[in-house]
Amino acid sequence: MRYMVIVKGNEDTENGVLPTEQELAEMGAFNEELVRAGVMLAGEGLLASSKGARVRFDKDGSSTVVDGPFAETKELVAGFWILEVSSREEVLEWVRKAPFRDGEVEVRQVATADDFGDALTPELREQEDRLRATSAAQHGS
Repeated sequence: MRYMVIVKGNEDTENGVLPTEQELAEMGAFNEELVRAGVMLAGEGLLASSKGARVRFDKDGSSTVVDGPFAETKELVAGFWILEVSSREEVLEWVRKAPFRDGEVEVRQVATADDFGDALTPELREQEDRLRATSAAQHGS
């Protein structure tokens, strides 16, 4: 099972306050533990929403770009991990070891092809498999 662990933004992350050397060292040690255990597929921090944008789509498919910053920090993402584990309990066990002293982390299971049922036809499933293989080859995964 794959899970996305979403680190929520806060006032500091939105003000561009970067982690201290100690915080980076603690996070590096935690990431190292995740990698050694073979559960970390990806993980990154994100810059403040002032350096980002949102694209809003209308029902007719037209789009509008809205530049950051965005007002509601509770709804923003400051970083993430993609972890592959055997259960929800295991991912929660890992997340509880994260070196955070404040804030909130959201844990969401990544959908698999089976979650889409009959809507994911054999042709669409084949296309998805082909795209994943091509992307992995392009990025050396």
